[in-house]
Amino acid sequence: MTKLPDGKKVTLMTFAGSYRYLTGLGCILSGISTIVGLLPYIYMWLAVKGAITKWPDVRGSGELVRYGWLAVGASLLGMFVYFLALLCTHLSAFRTARNMKTVSMHHLSRLPVGYIKSLGSGKIRRIIDDGAGQTETFLAHQLPDLAGAFITPVAVLFLLFFFDWRFGLVSLLPMAAGLCFLTRMMGPNSAEAMKQYQNALEDMNNEAVEYIRGIPVVKTFQQSIFSFKNFHGAILRYRDWAVKYTITMRIPMCAYTMSINGIFAFLIPAGLLLVGGKAAGATNLTVLLDLIFYILFTPVCVSMMDKIMWTSENTLKAKEALNRVMGIINQEPLKEPIDPKIPGNASVEFKDVTFSYEKENVPAIKGVSFRIQEGNTVALVGPSGGGKSTVASLLSRFYDVNKGAILVGGVDVREIGTEELMKNISFVFQDSHLFKDTLLRNIQAAKPGASIEEVERAIKAARCDDIINKFPQGLNTQVGSKGIYLSGGECQRIALARAVLKDAPIIVLDEATAFADPDNEYQIQKAFETLVKGKTVLMIAHRLSTICRADQILLMNHGEIEEAGTHEELLNKKGLYATMWKDYQTSVSWKVGESYE
Repeated sequence: MTKLPDGKKVTLMTFAGSYRYLTGLGCILSGISTIVGLLPYIYMWLAVKGAITKWPDVRGSGELVRYGWLAVGASLLGMFVYFLALLCTHLSAFRTARNMKTVSMHHLSRLPVGYIKSLGSGKIRRIIDDGAGQTETFLAHQLPDLAGAFITPVAVLFLLFFFDWRFGLVSLLPMAAGLCFLTRMMGPNSAEAMKQYQNALEDMNNEAVEYIRGIPVVKTFQQSIFSFKNFHGAILRYRDWAVKYTITMRIPMCAYTMSINGIFAFLIPAGLLLVGGKAAGATNLTVLLDLIFYILFTPVCVSMMDKIMWTSENTLKAKEALNRVMGIINQEPLKEPIDPKIPGNASVEFKDVTFSYEKENVPAIKGVSFRIQEGNTVALVGPSGGGKSTVASLLSRFYDVNKGAILVGGVDVREIGTEELMKNISFVFQDSHLFKDTLLRNIQAAKPGASIEEVERAIKAARCDDIINKFPQGLNTQVGSKGIYLSGGECQRIALARAVLKDAPIIVLDEATAFADPDNEYQIQKAFETLVKGKTVLMIAHRLSTICRADQILLMNHGEIEEAGTHEELLNKKGLYATMWKDYQTSVSWKVGESYE
């Protein structure tokens, strides 16, 4: 159980809706099937008792056949009732998992992109997808079994003491010992251990996704997995945690297994003592028959204890999965303005903006101020980690600033509705991704409902004709696991086609040519000429040749603007920009010499 920000309690049954009644019915039926499932043991014992008491003349005894059929009938009835129980709980579990995913994804679409980027796509997928899967398994299987596990001990205790309290007490001793060891394994620290376990898995999953996305870089520079320190570290942390936890569970788990499976080690000596002692009111035959019943019945106790252990573990998993899903749902989206305003034009202004990422002590940017006139282009350059991408993210309101203000058309972005702000800004990032859909739908994502003619014009302006034409199905070509794959540069060009189709007055380009080969880079640069014409552009680039004609260049370092001016002005200042330009020119002119002998 967890709570929403308003204090409302949320359980798995909250997501089940009206189907929660099926869960309750399924648990009741599971309890009934558990009781019915004990009857075959009684009928088997009655059949054995009849055979022994009437020995050697057992051929004419109809009781053996009758008890045999009753045992078969009770077994079939128990299975049928359990099938109905699982049918009910599965229907409810499927609806619960669907609702969890639907609510989570709908809420996720309202959260700022910054939160999603900080969490990571791998972690989000595991929380929502695997979390819903774990709760589905719990509701469909473990919860009805848990209901049976609560009812079984009552019936078992009754039967253990009904026939012979002495054998019943002897049977309970190893079970009580096993329960003590089980409590030690599933004690108060189990919830924290489960949390650490899920954290380790999510971190490893998240880093694995990032590693796979970076495989092109690995292949290019011949790096091994160890160059991806985060992924390697996540694997080592999971290994260390798993080994440490396994060692702590080694003794109690072995002791638990020995206890619940050692009931016979107590029953047989007790039977020998009782038979040899000829206790008052009991004959050797009666004691023997009771011993046979306990030998037949005690395996149920072992099964019951195992079921309690596994359902306890899966209950912890389901609770932790619910808490993590609710962690996303409880995350508050950026506040929408009560009285949203419309930007007056396409100008952009940063006013003394300071921003720190969550859990970071040092501001990513501090005291940043600059203005982009409508229709002008401003380029951000500087060393990695200087705050350039943070500026672009703040303009798109992926985060809210800690101090200062960002104005679009003279209006604070916090006073502009999200939908209106997104209409005014197009952005192309260095790691653009395509949906597993057709090329047409990938481009239309920027402007749902756009006609084929509009899409084709955008493709032509973005210089993507060669990409579309090389596939027989053209725009209807499927992208992804069931279709084709595009290179990084080709993905960037499709992303540019999106931006052209959207035709927003403000363009944000964040390292748009970072992963492009020379041919794709040339096409992207040509597409820029069409894309930025008459637009307000904020451009981030490492290749300084792409920003020479910018109206203004801002050099950012350590989160601050150190230099500002045109290309020529910054060269004349002979500061950091001039040094970077000189180094860039050297790298461009450098080539491997050839020698012949």
